[in-house]
Amino acid sequence: MIYNLVQIVENSAKEFPSKVAFRYLNESITYRDLDIKTSQLAQHLAYLGVKKGDRVGIFLHRCLETSIAIYGILKSGAAYVPIDPFVPNERIKFLVNDCGIKHLVTTPKQAKKIKKLLDADIGLESIIGVSEIDAIKTISWETLFKQSLEKYVPVNILAEDLAYILYTSGSTGAPKGIMHTHDSGLAFSKLVVDLYDFKSDDIVANSAPLHFDVSILGYCAAPLAGATTVIISDAHLKFPMSLADMTVKEKVTIWYSVPLLLIELLHKGGIENKDFTSLRWVLFAGEVFATKQLRTLMQHWPQAQFSNIYGPTETNQCTYYNLSEPPEGDEPIPIGFTWKNTEYKILDEADNEVDKGEEGLLVIRSATVMKGYWNNLALTEASFYKEEIAPGFEHRYYRTGDLVKVNRKGEILFLGRKDRQIKFRGFRIEIDEIENTLAKHDAVIEVAVILIDGSGEKELVATVLVDETSNITGADLKSHCKKHLPLYAVPGEVLLLKSFPRTSSGKINRREIENIISKI
Repeated sequence: MIYNLVQIVENSAKEFPSKVAFRYLNESITYRDLDIKTSQLAQHLAYLGVKKGDRVGIFLHRCLETSIAIYGILKSGAAYVPIDPFVPNERIKFLVNDCGIKHLVTTPKQAKKIKKLLDADIGLESIIGVSEIDAIKTISWETLFKQSLEKYVPVNILAEDLAYILYTSGSTGAPKGIMHTHDSGLAFSKLVVDLYDFKSDDIVANSAPLHFDVSILGYCAAPLAGATTVIISDAHLKFPMSLADMTVKEKVTIWYSVPLLLIELLHKGGIENKDFTSLRWVLFAGEVFATKQLRTLMQHWPQAQFSNIYGPTETNQCTYYNLSEPPEGDEPIPIGFTWKNTEYKILDEADNEVDKGEEGLLVIRSATVMKGYWNNLALTEASFYKEEIAPGFEHRYYRTGDLVKVNRKGEILFLGRKDRQIKFRGFRIEIDEIENTLAKHDAVIEVAVILIDGSGEKELVATVLVDETSNITGADLKSHCKKHLPLYAVPGEVLLLKSFPRTSSGKINRREIENIISKI
């Protein structure tokens, strides 16, 4: 019986030792080799003093080493914390300090950026995956893989032990770390394998970086079934035609990504002249997929079933809506039904259940739900609705913050966000975080960031009021954002306004700002 994530690789190594577990470009690793190399990494981490509950950072681009990093850290009893190597140094420093990360797993490709981080003295004690950095303990992958496992002692890992922490935008301007246990990660993996009938001969395309929760399916659910995960390179993701060719060449059977990638394949991938008959499931999540574009894609790939996956990072996944035929009309696709081992309620502002068919706030109870937010007990408590069942016993439901209702067919419909959190190109972004970042600039007096949706293309636009005595430009403020925000959260445009339209209560009238922007 599997009760932790580590056993996924151990079991597949016994059942499918020579089968390719992960492939990246022309590199691959079998389940047997993955089991050995992850044990070598776990052993080295133990030598460094890493123990259960510690956090180890993964500072990697999309590459084969990501699979070794994840399971090696998990085998050591620690939790892995993915750090996007493309975000500004200030954000990286925050994550390392907030999580108390002492050890970082990386590759020589990231050595230059790591040296800059070390110059800022962020408290790291060792770097795994490089050998050319002075003044800190390092070990190369080559040296690591030469180590004997004769004295290797496996760590006893429990289902409730911390497995990984994923950081997302926070409404206060600081990222928040979402804690998942082996139990919640494994529950998600088992439910995915069951719902979509994963098989050992499946080829699963993984387009997501580690810090994005979409990656859990490729790195955990696919290995649970003994399938092969193809890690899509950054280069392929930039060119839809190349991405389409790779999908055909690999004979991908299960695809999972944000709708944006599928839309780019549809319009720029030349898919009408390629053979995608191997595809049997096309899964998408992260934002709304325009129904007319989904319908066109389904007409190109009639042999495949499609599934709209919904679930905040805090829940991994909690609902699904499967489509075997192209949808009619242009109504939004439902987020569907809760899957097994999951239940929900729809509440009003007073935490009372709404009447059937009425809209309200979705709360979720499931084995896949997070443990809580790292180092933030107050936010954790505020994020759960608790239902007392008996004295001293209660059910916890995660407050998604999403407005929903149930239609006559019993399907859950997504209506939007309660707060100002948005999904943009598959990433979860807090508008407040962008505004807070801009407001920190000395020349900025007031900020309003708007998500413009015109002609099917979404764009983040920041409108600002600045000190009239300053010579600041929109380009200057955009550069300021790039120093503090991930690239996907940087506004496409920063417009300087002389005044903001306001409501009768004195608040900024954001709807009117949208009208102003549309006329520029």
